[in-house]
Amino acid sequence: MERRNAWLSYSEAEMKELEKVAESYKQFLDEGKTERECVEKIICMAEQNGYVDLDAKRAAGETVKAGDKVYAVSMGKIVALFHIGEEEITEGMNILCAHIDSPRLDIKQNPLYEEADLAYLDTHYYGGVKKYHWVALPLALHGVIVKKDGTVVKVTIGEDEKDPVLYITDLLIHLSAKQMQKTASEVIEGEKLDILIGSCPLSDLPDDKKKEAVKENVLRILKEKYDVEEEDFLSAELEVVPAGKARDCGLDRSMIASYGQDDRVCAYTSLLAMLVKEGTPKKTSCCLLVDKEEIGSVGATGMQSRFFENRVADLLDSMGAYSDLQLRRTLRNSAMLSSDVSAGFDPAYADAFEKKNAAFLGRGIVLNKFTGARGKSGSNDANAEYVARIRRIFDDNQVAFQTAELGRVDAGGGGTIAYIAALYEMNVIDSGVAVLSMHAPWEVTSKADVYEAYKAYMAFIS
Repeated sequence: MERRNAWLSYSEAEMKELEKVAESYKQFLDEGKTERECVEKIICMAEQNGYVDLDAKRAAGETVKAGDKVYAVSMGKIVALFHIGEEEITEGMNILCAHIDSPRLDIKQNPLYEEADLAYLDTHYYGGVKKYHWVALPLALHGVIVKKDGTVVKVTIGEDEKDPVLYITDLLIHLSAKQMQKTASEVIEGEKLDILIGSCPLSDLPDDKKKEAVKENVLRILKEKYDVEEEDFLSAELEVVPAGKARDCGLDRSMIASYGQDDRVCAYTSLLAMLVKEGTPKKTSCCLLVDKEEIGSVGATGMQSRFFENRVADLLDSMGAYSDLQLRRTLRNSAMLSSDVSAGFDPAYADAFEKKNAAFLGRGIVLNKFTGARGKSGSNDANAEYVARIRRIFDDNQVAFQTAELGRVDAGGGGTIAYIAALYEMNVIDSGVAVLSMHAPWEVTSKADVYEAYKAYMAFIS
């Protein structure tokens, strides 16, 4: 059952809308390279479209009713948007859920050191990465430094054309005979992913500081630019990501190359579907965008936290309908698209895929009935009735879609947040965009698939 390439079906008007969505998506990628930056951008866009802070509404003693648009956020890294529907919320919600964290390098808490007149920042990689991908690239530093008095200092270095970039060195080919004999997982070790950050020593230092004159110069620059001390690294969250903007890919400009498309491609299209939806929906719509998926959805801002459950409880309370039973009914009766990317079929690595059950760029949004590894371990496995319902929604709304598995059965595997939401007894299926070079510093998607994902999420919440 080979699916048709979506590009073959577009009218001139649809092509214009597709390009508009693609351009706004690229801007979102550029402005949201970390989960904190994503949440800031999401809240800004939500408020411009009539959403208000649920906590502020509750503090003012205001009730929540049909037609209201509210959002809730925690720790600046996880956010949920709700558009209240005409039906009782206990009849269930239509939920779009995606994650906004991506593989990267995190700066350690005691990171700054000098060696051989060069200054470095020590890192710890976050999520599943091929470590050799991260060397010999222009890199940028994003994040926050929180001082003891609570002052939050935002840091962005390497994105402006006038900014310096950061860098991780690699061994020259002339001396790498021994290195080249190592396996891919060992050729660059985690402790070798240190960021080159300076080489100019500071003069006129006391004798006890002269041995680290380059490091002292870096500290001077940080003090002048951000008014922070070395000890402030202890309470910092600094992320190293590829420097540069999202770009059109291919001579036909049909694709997008960028950092962080896993899973901001699904996060953005889900958000856009919520924001452009007009009128009061029949069922309450929800867009849940979470952190920590790349490391198991753990922590206070991951899907395994009680954030979503607590915020739905707050929502019910603001509607005068809270009880533990009503909360459980609301979650049980809800339906979710767990919106995460899928592995696009790559002819260069065809032996990793089972072609009949692979996702192809340009053929629309991908439905993964199950993920997991080998014997479906760690998978949600959506029931057939729900898959049929989603098929009908997509077909009725002319959404191009395809179905896939994540590679050959014994080739490896992966998981998403679907199994966590399924614990509430709600219907959940993975649905997202096919990606080439997933988890690499730069990933590739098809503009057609981005557009079809947006259409699919619109159809689902409608």
